Amino acid sequence: MTDLRRLLDDLYNQASSGVGEDVDEISFVESLQYEFRKISAATNDFSEANKLGQGGFGVVYKGKLLNDQEIAVKRLARDSGQGDLEFKNEVMLLARLQHRNLVRLLGFSIEGNEKLLVYEFVQNASLDHFIFDPTKRSNLDWDRRFKIIGGIARGLLYLHEDSRLRIIHRDLKASNVLLDGELNPKIADFGMARLFVPEETQGNTSRIIGTYGYMAPEYAMHGQFSIKSDVFSFGVLLLEIISGQKNNYFRNGENIEDLISSAWKNWRDGMAANLVDPMLRGTAGVPRDILRCIHIGLLCVQENATDRPTMASVVLMLNSFSITLPIPSEPAFYMSSSYESEVSLLREFNSRELDSENLRKREKDNFKYISENDASITELYPR
Repeated sequence: MTDLRRLLDDLYNQASSGVGEDVDEISFVESLQYEFRKISAATNDFSEANKLGQGGFGVVYKGKLLNDQEIAVKRLARDSGQGDLEFKNEVMLLARLQHRNLVRLLGFSIEGNEKLLVYEFVQNASLDHFIFDPTKRSNLDWDRRFKIIGGIARGLLYLHEDSRLRIIHRDLKASNVLLDGELNPKIADFGMARLFVPEETQGNTSRIIGTYGYMAPEYAMHGQFSIKSDVFSFGVLLLEIISGQKNNYFRNGENIEDLISSAWKNWRDGMAANLVDPMLRGTAGVPRDILRCIHIGLLCVQENATDRPTMASVVLMLNSFSITLPIPSEPAFYMSSSYESEVSLLREFNSRELDSENLRKREKDNFKYISENDASITELYPR
């Protein structure tokens, strides 16, 4: 049995189980197959000069077909079991999804151990190349950032509720959001996505895959995932876009802490403006909108999944400023209890050390005094 036939059989089984709507989709997927030699030629034999980036499952190259259409080609790592799973996932899912905020799959190629996925070429690479770069970030004013946030939210809403399928992405992060020539966001990389039938609300897995810092606590610790897992990831991403800093490396003055903890503490203390990228500060009329988005981000990263809003609610909150936002509860992975208690213990320890030092000095002075007077006196000092 060829690799293509095996892929199509998998799709047939998925369609027959009720996940797919029409077995004719098999013919549609089969029509997306490219000849390997044509894709190889389009990328100049996968030359280093055409390399766009590298992920856990393979390398992405830029290419140009004979009709001058630009493409992005993901060449999956050879002999990778994870690569096989990702390949099937992306073909089966993206072939049936169409949304302006999702990257479009043009086709695929299978030849021996070679597995290629062919996408539309998105001019401005991924969001992380912009939002975490001090120079490029200056090109992202608040209007552009808000547009990116809204586009990502609409793309997730489509996956969760508006497509024929219910899809949990499971690896939403800045490097998996591409930006086109007009800086419109396109969610990419569906290799870890899970497809649900409409009646399903959550799933469980013993194979935890994703990116630390973006994973919801119930998924990271117990393998439970749902649409609320993606909502958590979206909240982290929203806070990164506003701050211009990575979740696990947020610089607050001289201190470095995680972004979620810093966002919560500053919002709780009425100092949420401290979280905002300095490049966005001082813009007339903007602060209120930014602070509202921070509030929405904190709603998305709450520890209890049931407390997090759906993406439908998030889209509504982003687009209607007349809606009163609920008060968020303490976020997941908030470092307050452990960190602040450690600081408290450290201060107490230092205080005791200081008291002990003073005690030793006083005892020494007393000893000298006592020795000179040939008397023995014991004094008790509170510790």
